[in-house]
Amino acid sequence: MTQDIRKVLVTGADGFIGSHLTEALLDKGYHVRALSQYNSFNNWGWLEDITENERLEVVCGDVRDPNLCRRICDGIDTVYHLAALIAIPYSYVAPDSYVDTNIKGTLNMCQAVRDAGCRRIVVTSTSEVYGTARYVPIDEKHPRQPQSPYSATKIGADAIAQSFYNAFGLPVVTARPFNAYGPRQSARAIIPTIITQIASGKHKITLGDLSPTRDFNFVADLAAGFIALGETAGIEGLDINIATGTEVSMADTLETIARLMEADIESVVDPDRLRPAKSEVNRLCGDNTLITSLTEWRPRYSFEEGLRKTIDWFCKPENLAKYKPDIYNR
Repeated sequence: MTQDIRKVLVTGADGFIGSHLTEALLDKGYHVRALSQYNSFNNWGWLEDITENERLEVVCGDVRDPNLCRRICDGIDTVYHLAALIAIPYSYVAPDSYVDTNIKGTLNMCQAVRDAGCRRIVVTSTSEVYGTARYVPIDEKHPRQPQSPYSATKIGADAIAQSFYNAFGLPVVTARPFNAYGPRQSARAIIPTIITQIASGKHKITLGDLSPTRDFNFVADLAAGFIALGETAGIEGLDINIATGTEVSMADTLETIARLMEADIESVVDPDRLRPAKSEVNRLCGDNTLITSLTEWRPRYSFEEGLRKTIDWFCKPENLAKYKPDIYNR
């Protein structure tokens, strides 16, 4: 790390991946300005769990406000833009909110970075933009297929970022992480859904479709991938996957977690957890050739190693108490 990139901004820092990225940046010696979405409770989300640090500055606001975006970019060298609405089921209910936050929010951040003259912005995409794999492993040239309002807005956000690179030379890199898992993840995702139900004593585990496959990245690996894309020179204008190159079915994920937790369970399909037929992404397996050729990043955690760490965290009573296993949160 060089002196000219010591001060960074993380939007969405109060969320699952954002809080882990904030911690990783602090561990590397960065000064971090962390954007937490404003709320009247003055709650900083998962940033509340981060040890107080003199190099951490928490700011409350919303990326939907362009004036706020300009203000928080002042004096910043590198921006990690993670703020987004990400729950796919809720995007069926409130698609307007996703357009406002994901597309307009990214536009606001790109404009702010351009005005402030920041060295780089890393914009967060998602593997969901690819839709069901037409071939595997999925490289960055794979067609985009908007199979949910969420993925459509992320495709739109990616296009905004790329347009600013082409039109204005904005120093943007688009990070495209495949499925994250780890401590602090929302219970809307399958891994914490399974773990919290088992940890709360349930034997019938309510889930959706168990046939799709996913390329699971442990959150510490993802944070390291983001930092690599923020630090590596000469990669502006590129879309870059962060992936393991492996795939695991939902059914195998359930079986592995049950085995690691020594739980005797059965799965029950909850119709509310099923996506519309044409909206389900049936297969995701990412190609990480580009990121491993451009940076020193490599995934460090095997799926089971990451699951053990995740299970250990969720099974602590003080952490499990923050979840509601009986309620399906879209």
